[in-house]
Amino acid sequence: MNLDLDPDLDLVLTRTLAAPRELLFECWTEERHLPHFFVPRPHRVIRCRLDPRTGGTFETTFEVDGQEMQNNGVYLEVIENEKLVFTDGYTEGWKPAPDPFMTAIVLFEDAGDGRTTYTAIARHRSAEKAEAHNAMGFHEGWGTVADQLEAYAQGLMT
Repeated sequence: MNLDLDPDLDLVLTRTLAAPRELLFECWTEERHLPHFFVPRPHRVIRCRLDPRTGGTFETTFEVDGQEMQNNGVYLEVIENEKLVFTDGYTEGWKPAPDPFMTAIVLFEDAGDGRTTYTAIARHRSAEKAEAHNAMGFHEGWGTVADQLEAYAQGLMT
């Protein structure tokens, strides 16, 4: 899959997770699962609304250090068990957001033996936004989310 990555605009994390891609995809697309892994602990998701189809809602509200942070967006592409693309560049009904931050691309590839090659890409509109996201700890934060996702999915398998 050619994503035409731009090192100035795109931040990339790839891991092999010990869980099947179908389960990981389910965790990413069902409201009952997302709060269990989507933000690094001790922060937490306190609300989410997911409608995983092109143009469908991807809304989350986090609690970070006692403050609520709302993130509203939409899915741009959904390929079952393979790919999710969502952005805060638009909100429900294709309304442009006033200050978009990024577009996320999450890929799930079968790695054999019930494992998944999991890739998370944060694509930004400018090098400055990408640099700011990197400085915020993209790799550490999204890496923690990948670890939490793997542990949560493994708990569902038992």
